[in-house]
Amino acid sequence: QLPLVESGGGLVQPGGSLRLSCTASEFTFDDYSIGWFRQAPGKEREGVACTSRRGDYSYYKDSVKGRFTISRDNAKNMAFLQMNSLEPEDTAVYYCAASSQWSRPMCLATQPNDYWGQGTQVTVSS
Repeated sequence: QLPLVESGGGLVQPGGSLRLSCTASEFTFDDYSIGWFRQAPGKEREGVACTSRRGDYSYYKDSVKGRFTISRDNAKNMAFLQMNSLEPEDTAVYYCAASSQWSRPMCLATQPNDYWGQGTQVTVSS
């Protein structure tokens, strides 16, 4: 069983919404901060959003601020990424990751992650 499993990806029209879910197992979820990352074809993986262990602090990539919201439910060992006003440039494979560290803005860049999911495809196209 994978430690992190993403779901909720799919095909959506520009301006539409999707909610990604990340389900954790095999580790103590609330000991870890959570990040969402994405990788588009031919591009490097980039951090999109991250949240602290209790979900009381978050940080976002500039291009998704005001459109994406990260959240978590520690009782259910789940994290979420609500994505609104989607744009074709948001098309990518989205991954969730868990880190024993927490710092902003490093949670989107150099902060090491201990666990990764397998990814879920998000395609924004008309």
